[in-house]
Amino acid sequence: MDPDGEVVEPDEGGTDLVVVTGVSGGGRSTVARALENVGYYVVDNLPQALMLDMAQLAFQAGGAARRTAMVLDVRSRAFSTDLAGAVHALRDRGFSPRVVFVDADDEVLIRRFESVRRSHPLQGDGRLADGIAAERKLLEEAREQADVIIDTSHLNVNQLRRRVEELFGGEDARRLRITVLSFGFKYGLPPDADYVVDARFLPNPFWVPELRDHTGLEEAVSNYVLGQEGANNFVASYANLIAATAPGFEREGKRYLTVAVGCTGGKHRSVAIAEELTAQLRDIRLSAHASHRDLGRE
Repeated sequence: MDPDGEVVEPDEGGTDLVVVTGVSGGGRSTVARALENVGYYVVDNLPQALMLDMAQLAFQAGGAARRTAMVLDVRSRAFSTDLAGAVHALRDRGFSPRVVFVDADDEVLIRRFESVRRSHPLQGDGRLADGIAAERKLLEEAREQADVIIDTSHLNVNQLRRRVEELFGGEDARRLRITVLSFGFKYGLPPDADYVVDARFLPNPFWVPELRDHTGLEEAVSNYVLGQEGANNFVASYANLIAATAPGFEREGKRYLTVAVGCTGGKHRSVAIAEELTAQLRDIRLSAHASHRDLGRE
């Protein structure tokens, strides 16, 4: 409200709001620090009931507060499952919040809790796995409503920080941002993938002795992969597909797209194809960056 008690309707483009939630142990604190690094005013452990009030205060304050991130936590007494309703209330008042959900595999979460000898906030008298399961149930709707899901299972702190900075720093925040993510099928599908691209039809450099110990980031491997019959047409076809769908995603309000490129181990073919696809997307002026989930795991 303004000083006279009148409701202030925010300019939809004037306040950049990010709502961060996700599983305990997933990396919310690292995400919060990374958002601070790129200029966001971060409010940690905010009760969900105060989201609209906080957004209104950020709008009124102006300046640096116009970029505000609100971190929600199941440890807050006011946390509820109706995150969708709270986000809808923000949009009804003219805001355009972006919801980030931080996730990780159960076994990874268990290792993280055990390494710091800390119990899960919802564990009670049960096992660690019981607390994780209870939290996942509580956060089901929040995950479904997220604009972007960051799976931290195979990210260290620095990699997670860079991912957040790539997503929220620098470029126009309202453009569709494309992550081309290489991965190995033997380590499982990336849970946040919008498209899954299978590069296993190409000959595997693993079986070429002089290439086995190198990666798709290196010229010799990249030339071998992209020099195979059908490789360039394969990349160009996916670049054209993404270019054709990107305007529609933007019109529908989607701001993040993950294109997962897989091969057997995530070391050779998928890495080379992901780098080339990223380059072609940038050539047609799409905002794209490459990330390599499983590089170095072997």
